[in-house]
Amino acid sequence: MDLGLDGARVCVQGGTHGMGRAAALAFATEGARVVVLARDTERLEATVADLAEHGSPEAFGVSTDVRDRASVDRAFAEIGARWGQLNSLVCAVGPAVANVPWNELTDDQWLAAFDLGAMSAVRCARAALPLFRAAGWARIVNLAAMSARSHGFGLADYTAAKAALTSITKNLSLELATHGVLANVVSPGTFVTEQLRRHIDTVPSAAAAQVDPADLSSVMRWIQKQYHVRADLGRAGDPDEIAAVICFLGSRRNTYTTGANVNVDGGSSFYA
Repeated sequence: MDLGLDGARVCVQGGTHGMGRAAALAFATEGARVVVLARDTERLEATVADLAEHGSPEAFGVSTDVRDRASVDRAFAEIGARWGQLNSLVCAVGPAVANVPWNELTDDQWLAAFDLGAMSAVRCARAALPLFRAAGWARIVNLAAMSARSHGFGLADYTAAKAALTSITKNLSLELATHGVLANVVSPGTFVTEQLRRHIDTVPSAAAAQVDPADLSSVMRWIQKQYHVRADLGRAGDPDEIAAVICFLGSRRNTYTTGANVNVDGGSSFYA
């Protein structure tokens, strides 16, 4: 299937690691021109090199703090100066999981989760709007979380921020429809990202269960036992699998899906 991404201009916020990086590489493979936003300049340089190898020789990175409006505005001003337009925006940045009871979270921790998990996408969409209008067609894909529909110990601030992002995206889909901008949320289940690998390395029960991050079934068995989250497919996901969904929703081929919350969870949502 031709996604119509050849030559499209795509921005991936949080595109240097995890699902964001997988999405950026997928867009590059489809022939898109890709820019990634992140704070870590070393990771930016490495990702840009990988994007060039995957089919986006004009890829570039902009060191950006998505918690700061001025930094975001500068980033999109640079994108505008280079391209003059933007077709797709993927917002993959999210807050870290505090893993403490909700009542132990400070006000600053709650606000930080919302700032990074929801307001960062607002800042990027707002700054991108003039570039969307110049492009003729545009798509927004925000990464929320399956857990925003359920619950889990130690996830109160994280899931609340992701739920807010889902609501924000629904409103964007309504308000931007007349501008030809389609906005959707993708809600991942359990994916073996760098963050999950680090978590596995630090949890004693994972060591006791001899969880092998390279074995997606092994990861899911531990997740189900530890966090009571299951998947019908019996395994965790690989970031490349969700990248394909993000790519479609962010493509010209997507002509009628907007305001949707798309689960990519291996069959976990029924149990949420």
